[in-house]
Amino acid sequence: MRFPAAAPTRTAWAVKSRRKCSSPSRDVWARTAQENYSLVWRSERSILKGDTIIGVHESHPSLRSLIQGAPEAEDHSLEGEVSRLFKIRSADSHGQRSSASVLVNRMYAARGYLSTAIPNPPMPTRITFTATEHDETIGTITIGFDSDTGLHVDELFACETETIRRQGRRVCEFTKLAMDSVVKSKRVLASLFHVSYIFAHRIMGYDDLVIEVNPRHVRYYERMLGFEALGAPRHNHRVNAPAVLMRLQFSHAHAEIGRCGGSPEYALVERSLYPYFFSVSEEASIVGRLDRSQSNVTGWLDAAESLPMLRGVHGADTRHH
Repeated sequence: MRFPAAAPTRTAWAVKSRRKCSSPSRDVWARTAQENYSLVWRSERSILKGDTIIGVHESHPSLRSLIQGAPEAEDHSLEGEVSRLFKIRSADSHGQRSSASVLVNRMYAARGYLSTAIPNPPMPTRITFTATEHDETIGTITIGFDSDTGLHVDELFACETETIRRQGRRVCEFTKLAMDSVVKSKRVLASLFHVSYIFAHRIMGYDDLVIEVNPRHVRYYERMLGFEALGAPRHNHRVNAPAVLMRLQFSHAHAEIGRCGGSPEYALVERSLYPYFFSVSEEASIVGRLDRSQSNVTGWLDAAESLPMLRGVHGADTRHH
């Protein structure tokens, strides 16, 4: 079983875009960001164990540089650079899921939303990932896979999801996405989203992702990740707020990761979260770790495959690109 490890494709558009912002200071910043990103992956492999899927160092300029408007500022010295290590984990214990629930409840309550706890023990059609720093949960997301019981989004958008199913496409949903308000990091959010994409698409072979978002966040998901809105807003009683159904075809994410994943310098010229994703070769390594090393994930797959609509998904041809 092979997964591609080729370097991301550099399109003519991307090369042209980078030239538009080619100044000595920006080039230095972009080159340094790329070098740090690659070196971190190699240096952190040795710490991966247990439920940790990937460990990532995030380095950014000091507060002084940020106040001056980095990376556009003239002084791009790396003096005073701040570095942090966060890990993406599968929440396979009661304590991890409880910590994730606490974060979801806190962040939802701050926005006036209702929320429910992440189930303990977990449901066989759902899996939760967390981003942690010093063993503190700073981000979380849950993947829900389609089954005979359907998806949460079916409560409001059954017609829309049924249309997707009739096209012969496998559908999953991301729910309970929460990021600690203190952690203002695109890298953390992108890493959490990318690992979830890998599991849903590369491991489980699903084609499409659907999410429910507040109408005021629609433009963000369209611009930063390539989602499309389906239908008009409806009131979601689970969170007591309006919701819009949005769809992302994983083929779009796959193309964007190949184009600019692992290249944070692209964020200088376009508004997208994909430059903060892992590179194609790094993604292939994560696929291998999830597929071979995670005993908890293997157990989850065995249980999931016993469900009618999930049976035979693991190892489907759609995971090979």
